[in-house]
Amino acid sequence: MGEISKEQVKHVANLARLALTDEEVETFTKQLGDIINYADLINELDTDNVEPTTHVLDLKNVMRKDEPKEWITKEEALKNAPDQKDGQFRVPSILE
Repeated sequence: MGEISKEQVKHVANLARLALTDEEVETFTKQLGDIINYADLINELDTDNVEPTTHVLDLKNVMRKDEPKEWITKEEALKNAPDQKDGQFRVPSILE
């Protein structure tokens, strides 16, 4: 891709509304250049036989099975409700 210039760093900083000192521009120019050079180095790797992946590790679902089980009854759920009607929680209306 080539080297990144100080002008490009200043342009991106301006787009991001960042005020950079000359020292910061120098630092970011070198750091971004190093990142781009590393990406170019990675692009040279032969990945023809490598399958695309979304994660480097083979993740498995670690959640429990979704099986029906007994929970509290409707009456138990409503026993501490401040207001209820016809087996439902009553709450103040929010629509006018």
